[in-house]
Amino acid sequence: MTVLHEQLTIMSKQPSLAQLKQDLADIADLNDSRLTSLATDSRKGAQLLLKQIQHRLAKAEAAEQAFQERLHYERPFWARGERVAGIDEVGRGPLAGPVVTSAVILPPDFDIPLVNDSKQLTAKERERLYPLILAQAQSVSIGIGSPALIDQINIYQATRVAMQRAVLGLGLAPQQLIVDAMQIPVDVPQIRLIKGDAKSASVAAASIVAKVYRDHLMATYDELYPGYGFAQNAGYGTAEHLQGLADRGVTPIHRRTFSPVQKILQA
Repeated sequence: MTVLHEQLTIMSKQPSLAQLKQDLADIADLNDSRLTSLATDSRKGAQLLLKQIQHRLAKAEAAEQAFQERLHYERPFWARGERVAGIDEVGRGPLAGPVVTSAVILPPDFDIPLVNDSKQLTAKERERLYPLILAQAQSVSIGIGSPALIDQINIYQATRVAMQRAVLGLGLAPQQLIVDAMQIPVDVPQIRLIKGDAKSASVAAASIVAKVYRDHLMATYDELYPGYGFAQNAGYGTAEHLQGLADRGVTPIHRRTFSPVQKILQA
């Protein structure tokens, strides 16, 4: 048998690259023996597939490790059987719409590693995670600070009130709060974290819920008040929004104490 004939015989016994890709799609461990077999496959396509699988698994391992680190603050309370609520807000900076807060109580067996600071996720990722969080959470609540409240007591205090409403609206009473950098006027112990949505899974879950809820709300306002681009800018002062203010004036959901809106009213 010639060397060429021998090589062709060996190749004929190997699965196709398409079949390999399908067969190895469920690999979830870098120590899987199938990867060792794949490493001995000299075909360029097989070696490329090996690198792709190794990259995917390494990325997943890093994501899992980061997720476990984001449970650091919750674990001691869970170990004592205590419920922990994460609280976050969205919408402090826009010219229109309410500030929205969310309080989320996660179970000790919560397992959605992709839950992270909502600002680090795409809109599509947030939309996909939103129902998963609602399904796994023990309790979820929304707190609203209206534009009128913001104008009355300022955005910082309105955010605190909205967070208070979110905590009091929970169906289960938490024994501990983890809050993104604010103090909430409720009689529950609180851990205040700078950039808490990137450090605590509970706060991250709350940030996603608040962000998706507010985006949906602003999309509805876009239908009620067209011409400002609320569905795209969520009430922030984009060029389209400012042009809408100049052309159409101030709507009932605008924050009248915020400078660009105030100037339109004074003009």
